[in-house]
Amino acid sequence: MVLVGVQGMLVGVAASGVLALLVAWVLVRLLPPVSAWAWALLVFAVLCIGVITLTPAYAVPEVIPADARPTRCSMDYGGPAPEGFWVVAGNQRLLNVAIFVPAGFLLVLALGRWRAAWVLAPLGLLGLAAYSVAIEWVQFEVARIDRACDVTDMVDNTVGAALGFVVGLLALLLVRPWRAPSVKERALRG
Repeated sequence: MVLVGVQGMLVGVAASGVLALLVAWVLVRLLPPVSAWAWALLVFAVLCIGVITLTPAYAVPEVIPADARPTRCSMDYGGPAPEGFWVVAGNQRLLNVAIFVPAGFLLVLALGRWRAAWVLAPLGLLGLAAYSVAIEWVQFEVARIDRACDVTDMVDNTVGAALGFVVGLLALLLVRPWRAPSVKERALRG
């Protein structure tokens, strides 16, 4: 039995949370707390995006006839997304932006400790954009999840990741994870 709808999403989000806590438990012994928790929460955010976007909205038939499947991804920018969304009332485009903001933010905080972040963080942002494209591709290819592939979603998701990225850059000025000693450095001092 496959869980669908809100129940399926909640189970997936809970499982993602357990995995993120395990990541935090390991990383807190290796990295300063800000970096460790940023990595763990980034894992959680990325997994939640997958769960929310790839869980079927409702029970779908066992077989989807080939002639009922779309033949291509929608390139109609701004449509066919409805004004509302079946879980949360409001603009679906805003939700597509909002779901990627935490991932962009946490990506910057997770990498901000190292000098290589100047290269890795922009690559990570490209990775989040590629993740959005991959999700839309899966939605197109796997008819059984009854989701639609749409270029608008890809753009909105990438905008959300970029907004989170910019907010993360601003947060780095406050948090300054590069100043925190690593666990090994703390052990040597203390």
